[in-house]
Amino acid sequence: MAAVSLLARKYNSYYAQRPVLTTMITNSVLGGIADTVAQTLTAVRQRAVRKKGGPDKDDFLAIEIHDLDRRHVFSDHDLIPDSKKLPPPFDFERTTRFMSYGFLMSPLQHRWFKFLSATFPVSKAASWIPALKRVAFDQFLFAPAGLAAFFTFMTIAEGGGKRAVQRKFQDVYVPALKANFMVWPAVQLINFKLMPIQYQIPFVSSIGIAWTAYLSLTNSAEEA
Repeated sequence: MAAVSLLARKYNSYYAQRPVLTTMITNSVLGGIADTVAQTLTAVRQRAVRKKGGPDKDDFLAIEIHDLDRRHVFSDHDLIPDSKKLPPPFDFERTTRFMSYGFLMSPLQHRWFKFLSATFPVSKAASWIPALKRVAFDQFLFAPAGLAAFFTFMTIAEGGGKRAVQRKFQDVYVPALKANFMVWPAVQLINFKLMPIQYQIPFVSSIGIAWTAYLSLTNSAEEA
């Protein structure tokens, strides 16, 4: 608790002096953590799906993206009996891409959250309605655009062109947007109603470690 308190004080101090830069660095670090989690899960999943017979009841950590698995089935020569010999190497470039995306998107997120805070102020007398309006604006305007920006940025950063971007949108954009609507309205309602503005982006980024890991898995699975 003492460490958390010290970290919060340091963060508040840096945020008061340089709010945008502090948010950019925080988002970048959390994006790197998220992709590290995703790559670890990918290693577990690869071992499960590439062995003969596929995942079994003991592979409880194997994460499968079912729609993509049905379209991209491993051929016989990719299946091996001892799948534990297949830990994929850690992709530092991929982690750098995620950290860069978090860093570059933070100023836009910062402006967006300030806009929502100023447009729909939350008070003791009126807290639920403004918070719900913020969630609605965030989910129906910012979320679809943010996902589009994510997949476009990642595809271009991976060296893909216009066709690769189009293919990425055809394969994964709609499933990811549906998953977004299942997860983020509740998270953002808590965020907008309870969190001070300086903690809103770090809160989203912290909760979003699991979400970013999902996006990383989705992005890499489509590429595979």
